Amino acid sequence: MAITAKINSQIQGKSALVLIETQNEWMHPNGKLYKALVADKEMMSESVFNIEKALDFARKNNIEVIHVGLRFKNGYPELANGKSGLRKAIPNAGTFPVDGFGSQFYETVKPIENEFVATGRVGASGFTGSNLDAYLRNNKIENLYLVGYATHVCVESTLRDAHDKGYNTFLISDATSAFNRKQQDYVLNEIVHHFGEYLTTDEFTDE
Repeated sequence: MAITAKINSQIQGKSALVLIETQNEWMHPNGKLYKALVADKEMMSESVFNIEKALDFARKNNIEVIHVGLRFKNGYPELANGKSGLRKAIPNAGTFPVDGFGSQFYETVKPIENEFVATGRVGASGFTGSNLDAYLRNNKIENLYLVGYATHVCVESTLRDAHDKGYNTFLISDATSAFNRKQQDYVLNEIVHHFGEYLTTDEFTDE
């Protein structure tokens, strides 16, 4: 795997590309979150293209690929009638139902055979309630390259959590998207450096 000098000091060990919520709710024009929250459609479109590009590179270069979706049982019992935050917003919006269209992985980036799909997740971080950490540790994966949605919510939460768990964390900046450019730039410029680093898709693929 070729990575720019910017992060050369941290690439010892096994790496994985982690796709966060690359599901229809965000990526499909008929997704509830795409329609309701994504204000910058151009940034979203760019991120979809770059996720596809990063995923293709990872698959061709034997980089582990991990899919971290979000889905809830009917009635959202996992969220226990939350009174605020995502625990309230998700049931109110009716997003990520276990068998619904929105919970399905987006067609162009859906898992293929032998790619790990994390299960059990119930929170903003990809680690919350899921088997992600156990899989990473058991497979000796140390370096995580994060893509997906939304940059300022679940991607950031996963970045913070991964850092605190001892992983080397990298956010692929143009393979993620917030609702608007202001949110995106704030995370990249003010948040990421506390918990890891960011790079572009071209830097990831070393073009």
